[in-house]
Amino acid sequence: MSAIVDLPPSSPERARDGNRMRTLLLSFVAALALIAVLVSTHLYGRYGIDADFSTRLLGPSWSHLAGTDQLGRDMFARTLHGLALSFWVGLIAASLSVVIAMLLALVATTGGRLADEAVSFLIDAAMGLPHFVLLILISFSLGGGTTAVIIAVGVTHWPRLTRILRAELLQLRHAEFVRASRHFRKSWFYIGRHHFLPHLVPQLLVGLILLFPHAILHEAGLTFIGFGLEPSKPAIGVLLSDSMRYLTAGKWWLGMFPGLALLMVVLCFDAIGNELRLLTDPRQEQT
Repeated sequence: MSAIVDLPPSSPERARDGNRMRTLLLSFVAALALIAVLVSTHLYGRYGIDADFSTRLLGPSWSHLAGTDQLGRDMFARTLHGLALSFWVGLIAASLSVVIAMLLALVATTGGRLADEAVSFLIDAAMGLPHFVLLILISFSLGGGTTAVIIAVGVTHWPRLTRILRAELLQLRHAEFVRASRHFRKSWFYIGRHHFLPHLVPQLLVGLILLFPHAILHEAGLTFIGFGLEPSKPAIGVLLSDSMRYLTAGKWWLGMFPGLALLMVVLCFDAIGNELRLLTDPRQEQT
């Protein structure tokens, strides 16, 4: 018995432990970076938003780590303001997409054959349309602005997650505890609330984190071409759009620092989402 207990962990177990440690480390770093960004925006206050023409278009230095823009605003502080704004917009939009995907998946698996066919048709129709063009049309039809961007991103990012959740729930319909509930004449609404929803929590969490970078990128893209957030707000898309007029004049820092900050945030959340997906799906576990 002691020999069995003292055996070293197998290779799959070591791989799982390594994945868990890597996920925890990435999550910890991302959480610290996010907290630092959100706290710094409160500490900076209006710094980076109000104009100061005495320091306009200064290059990176110790007093202005990322330089200043055409109105003399510190680009480092302005980039942090933009990241905080993009975070809240991306979080709300991704959460809206997750809620839509969850509701449609539940309707498809508990509403009968007709509901399943209707949801499948909606998924195929949404995935068949040009994604960014649809974003532009929705945002433009709603008049632009923060609310329009959130709605446009939220109502266009649910199809793939809905298809994944629907497949999970179709397999779950044949589980023993679901059959037992049906044997005791429980309604599909009761089964969906008490059996399906708890099972979907890991998939919903992973889906939210994976949708988050897509929401931030599309928000920045819409804002960059003029269909997104208001130009008066320090959004990353606004910073990149304003920098295009000065890049040919050698003011490279106006676009470099906001672009790098956006790239780092997107890659960080994408890595966390992929690691969480591996940990929550045994079939994807690395050996």
